[in-house]
Amino acid sequence: MKLLEVKTKKDSQLFVALSVALYKNIPAWIRPIDEEIENIFNPYINNNYKNGECIRWILEDNNKIIGRVAAFINFKTASKLNCQPTGGIGFFECINNQKTADILFDSSKVWLKERGVEAMDGPINFGNRNKWWGLLTKGYDIEPSYQCNYNFPYYKELFENYGFQLYFNQFTFVRNIIDPVSPRIQYKADLIKKDPGYTFEHFSMKKFKKHTDDIINIYNRAWINHIGVPKMTHEKGEAIIKQLKPILNEKIIWMCYYNENPVAFYFNIPDANQILKHVNGKLNLLGKLKFLWYKKFSKSQKMLGIIFGVIPEHQGKGVDGALILASLDSLINLTHKYPIIEIKGIGDFNKKMILVLKQVGGDICKIHTTYRYLFDRNIQFERMKSII
Repeated sequence: MKLLEVKTKKDSQLFVALSVALYKNIPAWIRPIDEEIENIFNPYINNNYKNGECIRWILEDNNKIIGRVAAFINFKTASKLNCQPTGGIGFFECINNQKTADILFDSSKVWLKERGVEAMDGPINFGNRNKWWGLLTKGYDIEPSYQCNYNFPYYKELFENYGFQLYFNQFTFVRNIIDPVSPRIQYKADLIKKDPGYTFEHFSMKKFKKHTDDIINIYNRAWINHIGVPKMTHEKGEAIIKQLKPILNEKIIWMCYYNENPVAFYFNIPDANQILKHVNGKLNLLGKLKFLWYKKFSKSQKMLGIIFGVIPEHQGKGVDGALILASLDSLINLTHKYPIIEIKGIGDFNKKMILVLKQVGGDICKIHTTYRYLFDRNIQFERMKSII
């Protein structure tokens, strides 16, 4: 077997092509957009290169690619709220062979050690936690949502046999739009609605600047103290929402205000994978034409709840449930387009949000596991601390 660093355009193509070869006979798999994967490893596009480093390898055996992995470190966040400097690995693909996987893991560990790292998380993204994060450990028969990892069940054994330990799980909840919510959350939401200070409205393109700024301000106040969640600049926040413009639906993004001040938001998007699965990873001219055609004529099967935020002063009052209910009420008229909602990325450390979603009526349909590997095997392992 020969380990090759990805340096050339051809190497990059082989890196991407491995997943196509592995999953070609898996009905649930949806090929990611090639360009989106490549952009993660482009220092002119991925801002994480400003504070970090990244390397990719492909593993060859008898002129056939049998594995791949990326290793990376963000020096700005490596020691933030960690007991030891921690790097990451991601975009791991491998045949069902422990020796092959171990070569990829060992190479990543050596490279990270040389940069002062003492632990590695994986599989994660060289970027934010909202995409390409975690190993799928439940839900193999369900199509992956947009920018979510999909992998074979045997990957779990490859990671755990090497010595990776469960750091935290992220749950994806699913529910039918028309399903009822629990009486308790309905009661709390009704109390919120009786307070005239609270108002709810959906996102509007006519108020794009205001609503975008409000979402970013809420996000930073709600999430800034959480492990692994960096502060979002207005420039970056606007860029993300503008990037999503082609698929946004104003009526599935909801805001909550108290005395006209933004206090909470609930951001849903149509699941782009329901359209992108028809373009086979290519957004060239033909791919874009296919995208526009299927966007107009295909019936989407679900939407995604991708992020939720309530500022600290209004947490624990039922605002979260009231905001979700306001969104669900408006969606009754859209059940023909979005009969199903998946709410993804809810960490097992976020006990309050899990309780809310269970009361809303969601069931866990997928689990993505983030593993951590401590280089010093004598150090006591600790899981992600729960949010209080």
